[in-house]
Amino acid sequence: MSESLPSIYVARHGETAWTVSRQHTGLTDLPLTERGERNARSLGERLKGSPFAHVFTSPLQRARRTCELAGFGKGAIVDPDLVEWNYGAYEGLKTDGIHQQRPDWVLFRDGCPGGETPADIGDRADRVIGRLRDLSGDVLLFSSGHFLRVMAARWLGLEPAAGRFFLPGYRHPERPRLRTRQGGVGDPPLERRPPRGRMRETTHGD
Repeated sequence: MSESLPSIYVARHGETAWTVSRQHTGLTDLPLTERGERNARSLGERLKGSPFAHVFTSPLQRARRTCELAGFGKGAIVDPDLVEWNYGAYEGLKTDGIHQQRPDWVLFRDGCPGGETPADIGDRADRVIGRLRDLSGDVLLFSSGHFLRVMAARWLGLEPAAGRFFLPGYRHPERPRLRTRQGGVGDPPLERRPPRGRMRETTHGD
């Protein structure tokens, strides 16, 4: 592992049609809306001049296109572990509709039938974090909201279900912001280590 841990910037993809309608968008490969593309370009302006040694993106087009429009597509590595939560039978549904079927359903506790559990997402986040620990220099990741919330929890050594406490920073979609969290790289539950390194989050819509 590198002696000097990198700063990790995590970027949530720009707006899609299902962002607007508030439908659960897991593996459905939707494009960005026009506003989503503006989101991405605005993010690029915010991060212009940042010397990222490594850039990784989810293979889903909403993340890849955000990466490209932000100016980081060249040299970006596609990492399948960065895809959004697989919502299974709940893909495309709204939370209100799911609660009509299961009034007590909580994503970060229950997962999704036919999709992924919180433990599944935690395992993916741990694989990403494990690879980041071996890198030098700042890193930029492009992914989706629920996955990044679990990754934030694991970064701090918390259980995947603690992702429910990490709400993405939000401003008007045309005005992205950066927010810093201090904490340690997420370890398996029985191998807690002192907090080290930094995670920075930039968001600009769902």
